[in-house]
Amino acid sequence: MIGKLTGTLDSKNPPQVIVDCHGVGYEVQVPMSTFFNLPEPGVTVSLLTHFVVREDAQILYGFATSPEREAFRELIKISGVGPRTALSVLSGMAVNELAQAITLQEAGRLTKVPGIGKKTAERLLLELKGKLGPDIGVVASMASGSQTDILQALLALGYSDREAAAALKALPQDIGVSDGIKLALRALSK
Repeated sequence: MIGKLTGTLDSKNPPQVIVDCHGVGYEVQVPMSTFFNLPEPGVTVSLLTHFVVREDAQILYGFATSPEREAFRELIKISGVGPRTALSVLSGMAVNELAQAITLQEAGRLTKVPGIGKKTAERLLLELKGKLGPDIGVVASMASGSQTDILQALLALGYSDREAAAALKALPQDIGVSDGIKLALRALSK
């Protein structure tokens, strides 16, 4: 269907914007992360879109980046999570924060988003595991220098992303690789 809109931003009224494409004004629902990055009305914008057709409505959702749209599409596949809730999640946290929360299984971060209760947060953690980009890349982006090597060693030894990330948090930032692996293994064996 409609995959992308490029036109003049006509008006902004959170969470809705109107994009004028050669005389046709499209109403587009956007997450707040996209909304805050839009220019003032009258400037040309380009939004990636997702078109939802229901019995009672046809709604266009717009996103500034491809990862936002992909996260939205993964969220709405989950039972009990509709487009409005998915927009709320993406408005409450960036895609990389969402991926990080899922990798580390942090339900508390998700429950801070309005409309997400404990049960929904747990369902999101379960069903989105491994679907919002490479988990190892998310955890590795939190690590730097020798910590990346330590992380890869722990993952190669069969520890989960969550266990490896927890062990990394307990290590000093400036630790060497061999000492870091030893300390991490001690911490994980407790």
